[in-house]
Amino acid sequence: MNIFPEKILQKHDLLKKGLLKMEKLAVAFSGGVDSTLLLKIAYEALGENTIGIYADSPLQASRERRGALLLAKEIGVRMIVFKMDKLDNDAFRNNPSNRCYLCKGLIFDEIIKVARANNFNNVVDGSNHDDFSDYRPGIKALKERGIRSPLQEAGLTKDEIRLISKNFGLSTWDKDALACLATRIPFGEEVSMQKLSIIDSAEEILIRKGFRNVRARHFGTLVRLEVRADQVPQLTSEPLFGEINKEMILLGFKKVIAETEGYLKGRMNKLKE
Repeated sequence: MNIFPEKILQKHDLLKKGLLKMEKLAVAFSGGVDSTLLLKIAYEALGENTIGIYADSPLQASRERRGALLLAKEIGVRMIVFKMDKLDNDAFRNNPSNRCYLCKGLIFDEIIKVARANNFNNVVDGSNHDDFSDYRPGIKALKERGIRSPLQEAGLTKDEIRLISKNFGLSTWDKDALACLATRIPFGEEVSMQKLSIIDSAEEILIRKGFRNVRARHFGTLVRLEVRADQVPQLTSEPLFGEINKEMILLGFKKVIAETEGYLKGRMNKLKE
């Protein structure tokens, strides 16, 4: 490992000491930047007293499911995968403004059950210090269930987590931000398997063409495409945009808009058709 600034070293040591005190823990694993680093450090600290738990849900992009399981295999940790369909829950499917709170509650209720069934009582998640400075309704659901967030407790920010991940040789160090596919659907519009499948396919098209931070915002027959800001000129160039437009129409959309600002976190809270 390269030499870190003293501040980051202190946080890394604090994280490891905190994990060792737990003695045995289950990490809620998504395959993202944060949970991957947490799982690796926990496994290095506690060995077989660490497990990862992965909830396989249609709300996740297919590319994320594939990548997450490969990451767990690389780390060498035991991974428990369970199937979960949050669309069975009427309240979640109706897509209210507190959808993220409902979602986190549903998923962590199941993760806790799986952990305890395997004799792991301590469950942790990968929320970081930055997450607690932003509006994150899902964090409320975690706190209500006694889920700890060791990265946050150590004061580690997203940038610091990426730096440590890079020095550990983790491929996730520069991975794009994750968000479930339901975040592409406006509040109040039903979350359905059909919509999720179309969104997943639309984003796969953009990924295959080399775009990063992709989002396909679903507004019925209209789709708003977002990519990393510096890639917007490429997205809107011809003939590429014409090709993408044709592929989106084949998925069932009638109108395709490329967001000229690029990917913007929380855009669905502001956008209207």
